[in-house]
Amino acid sequence: MAWLYVLRSETTHRFYVGSTDDLDGRFSEHLKGRPRGLTKKKTVIRADAVIPISAFAIPGLLAIECAMHQHIQASGAAPKVKVKIDASLKKKCPRTALACVTARVEAGASPAALLQEMQTRENEIQKLPFPRGVLASPQVEATRAAYKALGKDPARYRGSAEALLRRVVAGKGLPEINAVVDVINLVSVESRLPVGLYDLGHVAGEIVFRAGRAGETYKGIGKYDLNLEGLPLFADTIGPHGSATSDSERTMVTSATKHVLAIIISFGGAEGLERWAQRMSALLTQHAAAQNVQIQIIT
Repeated sequence: MAWLYVLRSETTHRFYVGSTDDLDGRFSEHLKGRPRGLTKKKTVIRADAVIPISAFAIPGLLAIECAMHQHIQASGAAPKVKVKIDASLKKKCPRTALACVTARVEAGASPAALLQEMQTRENEIQKLPFPRGVLASPQVEATRAAYKALGKDPARYRGSAEALLRRVVAGKGLPEINAVVDVINLVSVESRLPVGLYDLGHVAGEIVFRAGRAGETYKGIGKYDLNLEGLPLFADTIGPHGSATSDSERTMVTSATKHVLAIIISFGGAEGLERWAQRMSALLTQHAAAQNVQIQIIT
């Protein structure tokens, strides 16, 4: 039987994907220094993570993601993730700051109490003397300015918070997806800040918040392929998987998700991020049975 396996260098954090019908023999070869570039401190992502290639009628990369995801689900351990802001993005948008929230969750249907809270926020905005005024909030304006600084037209590529606020102003209401996604959208509307949400079972390695490069694309959730050039985005070792505009299908949260990373994005400084991260933590705990919640502010 042919097996698919993954090695990771503890020094460079690079991944090596291989296949073999003789695991013991192949691992012995790797320990002797083959392939080159992964000769120091090689580690298998998990000893029982090797999987029969025949078990998946999908490309190898997706099979790897599936194997890692299954391991996280089975172990119950919250995966660790490192997030950093790229120096080039920071230079163009010096007040960029992130609030990262990780948790184990249950992504079931939103309970009535959460749906009622969402409706309450919608009503509050619609009853304002000038509802469209929320679209000119300092947070929304800071996001637009950051997009311009990175070379992206904010009228064509809107921050996700602005897109949600426009739905509410237009009377379309907030979408109802599942308890985790609905909490994130609620916090985004309340804070006026974009929020990225990712299934940690499908994230690989370190995450960098940077500007998209020429030719980079991914399929947005419920969207066509998104042109990522100049867009402030999150990329792991596989590639871009989320942005301040729309996240990708690769790391989207579904009913099967158990561990999540939510990232609140501010282009106007770190002030208030702790408050909104705590708000998100409380909502996830109340409505999505969140456990092991951790918060980190990155500047």
